[in-house]
Amino acid sequence: MMTPEQVQALIAQILPCEQLDVEGDGHHFYATIVSSRFEGLGLLARHRLINDGLKSYIDSGELHAISMRATLTPAEMAKR
Repeated sequence: MMTPEQVQALIAQILPCEQLDVEGDGHHFYATIVSSRFEGLGLLARHRLINDGLKSYIDSGELHAISMRATLTPAEMAKR
């Protein structure tokens, strides 16, 4: 079973993050990700970037489920 800290580390390896928060119970995780890498990408492309990076963990069952609460650029986060 993975911890939120492990999932956070995996996401941080996929892309540089200005802010990254992961919560979860070992089976279901919820992430808020702020990254300059999202500039110019639509919502679906942002989620695909993360899901593609986690694919091997999801396919193996090591990571059961992750929901992205927010995938924002730093400018979008500043407006919140």
